[in-house]
Amino acid sequence: MKLPINQDQNPFSVQEQRLESSNASHLAQINENAAGIDLGSAEHWVCVPPLRDEKNVRRFGCFTPDLMAMADWLSQCGVTSVAMEATGVYWIPVFQVLETRGFEVKLVNAHHLKTVPGRKTDVKDCQWLQQLHTYGLLSGSFRPEDQICILRSYIRQRECLIKSAGTHLQRMQKALIQMNLHLHQVISDISGLTGMTIIKAIVAGERDPQKLAALKDPRIKSSTTDIAKALTGDYRLEHLFVLNQELTLYEVYQQQIAAIDKEIEKCLNTFETKVQDEPPTSKRKRRKKPVGNNPNFDLRKYLYHISGLDFTLIDGLDVLTVQTILSEVGLDPKRFPTVKHFTSWLGLCPGQKITGGKVKSSQTRRVVNRAASAFRMAAFSLTQSRSALGAFYRRLRSRLGAPKAITATAHKLARLFYQMWATAGQYTDPGMDYYEQKYQELILKNLRNKAHTLGLEIVPISPEQQNTLSSPTLAT
Repeated sequence: MKLPINQDQNPFSVQEQRLESSNASHLAQINENAAGIDLGSAEHWVCVPPLRDEKNVRRFGCFTPDLMAMADWLSQCGVTSVAMEATGVYWIPVFQVLETRGFEVKLVNAHHLKTVPGRKTDVKDCQWLQQLHTYGLLSGSFRPEDQICILRSYIRQRECLIKSAGTHLQRMQKALIQMNLHLHQVISDISGLTGMTIIKAIVAGERDPQKLAALKDPRIKSSTTDIAKALTGDYRLEHLFVLNQELTLYEVYQQQIAAIDKEIEKCLNTFETKVQDEPPTSKRKRRKKPVGNNPNFDLRKYLYHISGLDFTLIDGLDVLTVQTILSEVGLDPKRFPTVKHFTSWLGLCPGQKITGGKVKSSQTRRVVNRAASAFRMAAFSLTQSRSALGAFYRRLRSRLGAPKAITATAHKLARLFYQMWATAGQYTDPGMDYYEQKYQELILKNLRNKAHTLGLEIVPISPEQQNTLSSPTLAT
């Protein structure tokens, strides 16, 4: 059978269609100009469609000149779309070089390839990738726009610095306990103003408990006597040496965190401003001073300007949580067609493992996603919240336990976030009382339906009967 030749077609594709017709292939070629790359730490194997070159599989090195040569060869072969597979971070330089040269690049999850049986060697992997990508059987992993990727790199580095600083803070507390100095029992945070002032004085050589206790801030609730009693200990030289080193390293990390905050602020200034107004006021009380690991600049204002929305109006989402989420998902909600796509990508929606018409499991998928972790932390912070979301979390926790309640509340937060993100709407907390009222109405509705199926009717009791039931009765 001869294929009709269209003069407007790519000259490469005509010969390739004849080659495919001889193989009696029933799959339509969606990406005719597709290439496959199997990435490694030292070399990359690249496969282009047959007849594009005498040798359609080539090996390239990992150095930048090799990547430029790879991009030139792909252009000469008429390739427009590339699918690559890799683990770790080996794919990032290749992805950036090819994307800059105008190629459509898809990073394929290695787990997805395992579900499609094929060949397994470095040379054959790139051929298998090219063939699957030609038929449109591969989907690329999500990657936000380049400007968001730059911001994401800074924020991820900031998280690493905070974790490292926390490690040295724990070692400082360990050294204090080894000297029987229980500073953590008389003040809530040893990394605060009072804690760091006392630790620096101990490192400087002060040993008098009364003088150390006098350094406390007036806002500290513990008395000077209690603090002096906690700071009476065994000042051993080896533990003091460790305390001095850990304090020095902790201060270094604090300096690096302040430096990266400046870079984050510069990066946020490069984004297009969607609104010029100030963020809307909220009924919740906001602290004027930075709390915990918050940066020194007005991060909430920057996030509102670049997104056009104040996501902190949703209970549980503070500025650092919103910053983490936006740096992972980007600013364009159209990348996720529906809220179901969004929650599925986060791994927060219930799973669907159905076999033979029976649900085998509905557990959520195990994914490594920083945005999902941020939603889970936000859900856990609602433990004491007097809001509708806080009441929702506590009700599920009492019935299902904390882990499942956190996942369900994180799922609800993600849906609220997407709804606000996609519709540019506002969120208003209905309140804990409103939520409890709606929940009671739902229970009553279910009871009425159950009574109706049994041929019964629910009749409310009078106030006198209610008082009789609530009053205690004495046994005779």
